[in-house]
Formats: sequence, structure tokens, C-alpha cells
Amino acid sequence: MSISSIDINSEGIYQQIKRLLPQGTTTLTDTDNLIESGLDSLHIMRLVSQWRKAGYKITFAELIEQPILRQWQLLLANAIQQPLVATSTATIAINDQPFPLTDVQYAYWIGREDNRELGGVACHAYLEIDGTITDTQRLELAFKQLIAHHSMLRASFTENGQQLINSENCNDPLLVHDLRELTASQIQNSLTETRERLSHRKLAIEQGQVIGLEISLLPANKSRLHVDVDLLVADVQSLNILLRDLAQLYQQNTSLQAPKDWSFAAYLADQQHHKQADYQQAKSYWQNRLAELPIGPQLPVLNKQIFKPTFKRRTFTLSQQQWQSLKQQAAKAKVTPAMTLACAYGYVLARWSNQPQFLLNIPLFDRNTEQQAIEQVVADFTNLLLLDCDFSKKQSFTTQVNQLQNQFHKDVAHASYSAVEVQREMARYNQQQGIIAPVVFACNLGTSLLDNATEQTLGSLHYMISQTPQVWLDHQVYEMSDGLLLAWDSVDELFPVGLIEEMFNTYTKLLVALSEQAESWQQCPLEQLPTKPQLIRQQLNSITSPLPSSSLIEPIFDYASSHPQQVALVFDEQEFSYEELSMRALQIANLLLSYGLQQGESVAVCLPRGPMQIMAVLGVLAAGGAYVPVSTTQPVARQQKIFNTADIKLVLCNEPLFEADSVKFISPYLALDLEPLTKPVLVDCQSLAYIIFTSGSTGEPKGVEIPHQAALNTIKDICQRYAVDSSSCALAVSALDFDLSVFDIFGLLAVGGAWF
Repeated sequence: MSISSIDINSEGIYQQIKRLLPQGTTTLTDTDNLIESGLDSLHIMRLVSQWRKAGYKITFAELIEQPILRQWQLLLANAIQQPLVATSTATIAINDQPFPLTDVQYAYWIGREDNRELGGVACHAYLEIDGTITDTQRLELAFKQLIAHHSMLRASFTENGQQLINSENCNDPLLVHDLRELTASQIQNSLTETRERLSHRKLAIEQGQVIGLEISLLPANKSRLHVDVDLLVADVQSLNILLRDLAQLYQQNTSLQAPKDWSFAAYLADQQHHKQADYQQAKSYWQNRLAELPIGPQLPVLNKQIFKPTFKRRTFTLSQQQWQSLKQQAAKAKVTPAMTLACAYGYVLARWSNQPQFLLNIPLFDRNTEQQAIEQVVADFTNLLLLDCDFSKKQSFTTQVNQLQNQFHKDVAHASYSAVEVQREMARYNQQQGIIAPVVFACNLGTSLLDNATEQTLGSLHYMISQTPQVWLDHQVYEMSDGLLLAWDSVDELFPVGLIEEMFNTYTKLLVALSEQAESWQQCPLEQLPTKPQLIRQQLNSITSPLPSSSLIEPIFDYASSHPQQVALVFDEQEFSYEELSMRALQIANLLLSYGLQQGESVAVCLPRGPMQIMAVLGVLAAGGAYVPVSTTQPVARQQKIFNTADIKLVLCNEPLFEADSVKFISPYLALDLEPLTKPVLVDCQSLAYIIFTSGSTGEPKGVEIPHQAALNTIKDICQRYAVDSSSCALAVSALDFDLSVFDIFGLLAVGGAWF
């Protein structure tokens, strides 16, 4: 149906909706609840997009509020019809020019870098399909035809983060492993070797290698296909399409449904053109929530500094009977099956997390267009959504899942501003480093990996695993012929032994209970942690070592005494030794004492980044004071509030910040003409070391006071865990008024490292 011919009568709307409902839906009345009938939020978003392009001013919120066919017909009839948005009838463009990555593609691409936390891996899927394929020449021809037909299977990715379509196939040809004459153990060894080689491999996308196909020929005319795909070029629906088309081509049927002249570049340009209004509204929605958004589930982790992680898959299948029962119970509760699964998943995450509110990273597989042909092409149409989950209240599963669904409807209505962009904004707003939302819920209901015709030709799914850079845990859901496949792909080395296994078992038991026991919907799940996770937590919390008894600066001055000529700081190609660093700090300490600094008194440090800023911090502590970092870019009003709150009387700065009788502004450069103290002032390890101010929940400056012992205890633990020593060096990334700077300064310099 073209945009210009949208029929707003009940029959016309019915035909549009029917195409989106699950297979097997036969009847639909004017009064049926469309969500209960299987229409999910992404389908509704797609309808909104189509109808708005047709000129009808209608919103997702209006449709989701009354998901009834008759109500939608009335909404459309009463909607203000605006001029039609011009749109091309075919998405065709020149395919040999580079074009930008989507936000999600960029996140996948940048995550391939080896120096990224939980990076160094591709976003990649590996599948094994067991069947009876014996004609390898026909299979190789089908594979070549598949790549020739789907342009994204000929994509390559440039070093500056763009993609282009090659005219030639750069993927490796079909590789055949003939195992028919081998023993059972030899066959198993070969199959295992192939899986280990392919399941986590990093395809050479720069050279246009984005898909691989191998086949193991087995005795008794059996076969195993080994398929691996870089998910830069394919979402879950695309996996279904390429397997379906491979099967069709193997049967020598070359009439594929996807248009051969389709262009992803033109599609993206078209979407960029049409989404501007929605994008700005969505951007405002998320930016207004930055102060309240949590981060991902804070699960017990042993070591976040893992590079090139390996994922392990766990699976469980709900039987068809259990799955149908679960869907029926969800309909009674007026929620979708997807939200039911997400809520059960969230309960388990909340029980093992150290806080009940967290963000869940949800891929949205949204092919946002009115063109039916788009449903048949291969590309990565993935968008990401951050779902704000709050499990802080003890309430029934029914109440919780309805609240979660309401929040999802609010969030997904603003999905045009992707989670990738939201996380960038969160990192800037909170001055946060590291991964923000590393736990994923990928619900693929309505998209089968292999349909019946594909299974008859290629075979049935034997094994699958996926990996995504910078992800801890990825939960995927697939509808299969025998029920609902629940899969967890996790980086087990991140967690205590047995943790993910226990979480997965708890999750599957909860879903079985929800499918078989109607009363469980009226109960609050997981009131008590299972015994095993409690023991794990106790073990993690029982690790002890003696608390440090020195101040933050004592290790630094001790190292300066024993290694005076070693380089401590490098700035603008100028090197500062530990001897010079300690001497300047002791000169500044003398300067502060000359201004009457009392032991334990707070001194503000408001200096630009550079060696003098570090020397000033060390000088404050060497004089027996506590430092209070204040950014030079802070508004004067905020600086004044911080000074008043911290009772600041002395400020180290290059020039006076404002007029004040109660505050003395002191240039640290005045200390260069003074004699240094012979040694730092001795302070108690439990005395105040620094105060760092945050915005607080009200926006007012809120100071966090940290004593020497507490900070040094954390610093020593980190240095020990990650083997930070005199051979270590680091970039001065964190601002002084951001708490990560504490380790940057005192962790690195305490062990003789160099700071750039």
C-alpha cells in the first residue's frame, strides 16, 4: 500500500495491521485489544511513521493509550491531515561511494578496537545448521549468488568509520570439510575445531569480509553448515532472510523477494530527512532526564578490565504449551509477552544487582519505512533503547510488569534519539567513564531464524552464539518450532564462578512458574536470594587486608626520596622529575602556611590543567590541609556556593575569581621564591584529605568528604588488582573535580608511574 493511498476505514486499517500480527491470527474485530492480539510497540511505531508520512498528525502515545481498531479509525478520521511528505518510490543510489555508519554500527565498529574495555571483538553471530546437504558445488554457487544479490554482503568498512558497497565479492569462498571417512572421535574433534575457530572470529571487514560459510560433510549423507556473520551488515531479521534466500538459491530458484538495486545509503539518507521533528522531540525528552537516569545493573564483578572477551551461551526452551500459557497470562494482565519476559529478566537482575533501579539496553529491530520490499533486504536496521527499570517496590508481578510496560511505552516513543547518543550525553553530564549499560535484552519475537522451508532445505539449528563488544550479558529470545528459546550470552570471566549459572536457572524457573501457576502473577518474585548467591556475596565481601596507616602523599614523597630523578609528569614535551615535583609541592605548602593555613583546613584549588595544578594539590596536603577542586569553568555563583559550603578561606588560583573580603586568592607561582618545607606536615590517616562537590539531586553543590585512609585503601587495592607499578603511565583524562582524578594522581605517583 503506497503512502498516498492509505485507507482509514476499518477494513483498510485492518489490512495494514494484519500484516504485522503473528502468523496464525485469523480474525480481528473492531473492539479487540491490538496489543493483546500480538501487535507490539515497534509495529505501532511503524504504523505511526506510515500514517504521519501520509499526512495524518497522530502520535504513538495516542495509539498506545487506546489500542483498539475502532478507536484508531476514529483517531485517523479526526486527525489533521497535513501535506504529504514526499518520498521516493525506490531507494536506489550509487553503491561505490562511502557513506556514514548508523549510531549502532559505529558503536559496534569502535568496539572492535583492542584498547576498549570489553572490546577487541566483533559484533558477530555464529550458527550451526544440521541437515542433509551433499551437493557442495550447488551450495557454493548459491552462496555466490546470495552475496551478489544482497549488496550489504559486499560491504567494507573504512579506517575512518564509513562503509561502502563493493562491486566484487571479497568474502572467502565456501570451505568444505569432508569428514565422511573419519572416526567418531575425529569427526567430533574437527567439528569442535571449526566452532572454536569461527564462533568468535573477527572478520576482516576492512577488506570486505563480512560473512563466512563452511560445510562439514558427515557420514550417512548428513551435513553441518557453519555460518558466521558480522552484525555490522545484518540484524536478526536479516539472518532469517539470508538463510532463507540461501536455501532458495540452493534449490535453484533465483526469484528472490529482495530488490537487487536496493541501497542502504539511500535508505539512511531518506530516514535522516524524515526524522528531524521526531528526533528533536526525542532528544529533549532524554536530555531532560539525564539527572535522573540510572546506569546498568551493577552485578558482582571480579574484573572489568577484560580485553577480547569470550562469550558463553546458556539456553533453555519453554515448551509450546508453556509458551502459549505464558502469552495467555500476559494477555489477561494486559501486557505483551515481550514485556513479560523483560520483567522476569529485570527481577533477576535486580536481585543480584546492588541497586534496584537500572538501565536495560534493548535493541529495536525497526525497519522504519512504508515500502514492503524493505522487509526482504539484508542490513543492520538496529536501533538501541535504554529502558529505565525500577524494581524498588515489593509488589505483585502483574503490577510490576504493567509499570515496566508503561515506562517502555514512554521511552520507546522517543527512540529516534538512540541509546548510543543518550549514553554519550550521560557520560558528558556525569563526567563518567566506562560502559554505562552493558546488559542487553534482545527480544526477537515474531522473527524466526529458520522458517519451515529453510529447515527443509538447509536443516535445523544445532547451535548458535553471538557476541557484542562492551556487553556483559546479552539475553536473546527466539520463537522456534518446539517452543520459545531463551539464550544468555555472557562474559563469564567477569563474574564469580557460578553466578551467571545461578541467575539463569533462577530466571528460567521464574518463567516456568509464570507459565504454569496463575497465582505467581499476584506474588512478588524472588523475595529471598537463593543460598548460593548469598555465599558468593559473602565470599566477595570477606576479602580483607590491613588498612593503610599513612596519608595520601606519604608514598609519593617516599618514592621521590628513593628515586628523585625518575620522571613523574610530562607536559608540553617538558619533563618533571619526582624530586622537582616534591620540591614544588613543599614550596607551595610553605606558602600556604605563611597565609595562616591551619591543619585540617580546606583549600580550594582552581587552576587550569597542568603540572602546577598537581603541585598545588600535593602542596595543600603537604601543608596539612584538605584540597577542594573547583573547575575554572564553573560559574562564579556556583564557585561562591562551594566556597561557602566548604568554609574556604584560601584559594590557589592564577587570578582572583571574584571580589570577596573573606577569601584570599593566592597564586601558587609566588611559592617559587620560597624555601621548601623540609618534609610534609604529619597528619592522622583518618583526617580529611579532600572534598569533591557534585551537583546533588537538587542541583545545589553537594560535597563528599573523603579521609586519607579511605582513599588510600581504594588506591592500593586498585594498584594491586591491576598491577600498576613504576613501569605504568597514564593520560591525564579526568578533570580534577571528578573523583577518578584521585587515582590518576595518587595511585600512579605513589608507585613511581608517569603521568602525561
